Amino acid sequence: MKFKEICITLVFTLLFFCLEAKEPKTILALGDSITQGGSSFTCYRQILVPALKQKGLSFKFIGPKKDAVSHHAGYSGKNTKYLLSIIKKVYSEYPANIVLIHAGHNNYAKDAPVSGIVSDTEKIIGIIRAQNPRVIILLAQVITSGKLPKYSYIPALNIELRKLTKRLLKKKYKIKLVALAKGFDWKVDTVKDKVHSSATGAKKMSDRWLAALISLLKKK
Repeated sequence: MKFKEICITLVFTLLFFCLEAKEPKTILALGDSITQGGSSFTCYRQILVPALKQKGLSFKFIGPKKDAVSHHAGYSGKNTKYLLSIIKKVYSEYPANIVLIHAGHNNYAKDAPVSGIVSDTEKIIGIIRAQNPRVIILLAQVITSGKLPKYSYIPALNIELRKLTKRLLKKKYKIKLVALAKGFDWKVDTVKDKVHSSATGAKKMSDRWLAALISLLKKK
């Protein structure tokens, strides 16, 4: 290759990376109704999105659904098995740089669902990573619930999600555990159904997500 051609190639390569660097990081919020939001409770995205903007961070929420706050991939009433069934299509259409996963509800303690949820979650992450090895996964320990005994399995699930994160870190996955359950008290942080977040609960969730996202998002 001639010197002139080499220089042209280098210029275009540098230009490509400069343009790529200026693009805002894309975020896909994946989960159930707690991610989707609703009229009867406060969704963490209602607080997180304005908080990110206030910090002057460069980002863009993407996903197949959209409300007044942002795009997202929250599916009310669905569990990890459903998310596993759709994630390949969803992520191929919305290949975000960062994926926030809060999933673990919509199961019953009597069915001993913990191992299945963890397996589904690992497969979901694997499918995402197969499409984009550079993706960053923020995996939440899910918020606790007063709807018992249905959701009595959640503390055990959160222990296993921590173990899953450690296993995937050893495999060099770009993954971080976000302790949304830490400091979350369903007695004051959920609405009357004892499942969905109140304003105080949504603020606690948002603060945890925000702390995890700040170092990942490029400042303007």
